[in-house]
Amino acid sequence: MKFYVSRHRTPTIPLVSLIDILAILLIFFIATTTFKKRESLVNVNLPQSSQMKAGAEPIRRVALTVTKEETIHLGGQAVPIEGLAEALRQFKAARPNDKLELKADQEVPIGLLVKIWDAASQAEVKIDEIPLRIQVQPGGR
Repeated sequence: MKFYVSRHRTPTIPLVSLIDILAILLIFFIATTTFKKRESLVNVNLPQSSQMKAGAEPIRRVALTVTKEETIHLGGQAVPIEGLAEALRQFKAARPNDKLELKADQEVPIGLLVKIWDAASQAEVKIDEIPLRIQVQPGGR
């Protein structure tokens, strides 16, 4: 008696179609990814205005941020008010083409803003390098 032994073929994985599917998924994820503008990680509650509009500005500016806890950040790094003039001097020496933008929380006292402006004057930052405008969130109450 002779038994028939069937030989099973080992299954193969079609790599070409898997590569096609991987390429399509990669294109899908790249196309659906949202790209965000990198901003400072410092959380500042800007005042809102219904009359002022946010405009697009072609010049890239580095943020000089003041939080409601009265901490000052230059480009994302904390700076004490006593060392702000020296930090601004070093900033202008290292990056002479960059301009500054003052972002202050709505609860910051005006006295601290005057001290910041004095430190900028001591660091010989020109008046046109810090915009004389109010940073607001569009669509006020």
